[in-house]
Amino acid sequence: MSRPASDPLGVFGGTFDPVHFGHLRLAEEAREHLQLAAVRWIPAGRPPHRASPGVEPAHRLAMVGLAIDGNPHFAVDGAEVESTAPSYTVLTLERLRAEAGSRPLVLLVGADAFAGLATWHRWRELFDLAHIAVFHRPGFPVAADRLPGELGAQFAARLRPDKNTLGQSAAGAIVSFAMTQLAISATQIRHLLAHRASARYLLPQPVLDYIERHHLYRNS
Repeated sequence: MSRPASDPLGVFGGTFDPVHFGHLRLAEEAREHLQLAAVRWIPAGRPPHRASPGVEPAHRLAMVGLAIDGNPHFAVDGAEVESTAPSYTVLTLERLRAEAGSRPLVLLVGADAFAGLATWHRWRELFDLAHIAVFHRPGFPVAADRLPGELGAQFAARLRPDKNTLGQSAAGAIVSFAMTQLAISATQIRHLLAHRASARYLLPQPVLDYIERHHLYRNS
């Protein structure tokens, strides 16, 4: 049965350098646990908070497309890659909010990234544009008293124990959930590929084939 258009839409951003099974499992668990109608994957073009990825944005966009192919609940959004501006989350959410109207948007953010949210561009405005779902390792929930200053206060005030509240408004709430911990990282994969070691079974085979075909992540 199809879900109504008013059901929450997940927003999953990142460099995806490269995309791997950890990303895919997280998006799937978030979709199911938070009862999201779909998840929009948004590869960053020019991430402002970290060094530029070594692989061109167009390649990372193509790899995400290959990774999610066949999942009707996943879609890739290339707007950040196609833009010449820095990939600020607030700008992406403004664009998505203009498209979605009053439909709930749910930004998926890891616990470590959320702890640094106060350093993000126009971070307070994020709550006006979307709900935020913070995923964490099992047994290590996010706590307000471990977050800096105003962010901790925002977390305490906005945290909702019932995920069903996400569908009742367009934005403004925070929910937290534990994700399955897969010992896979993009750094690990890049290291293996740079040293001509096997990365099979860490990422989808079509993505690995694409990497090999385009000679990505090789040492110079």
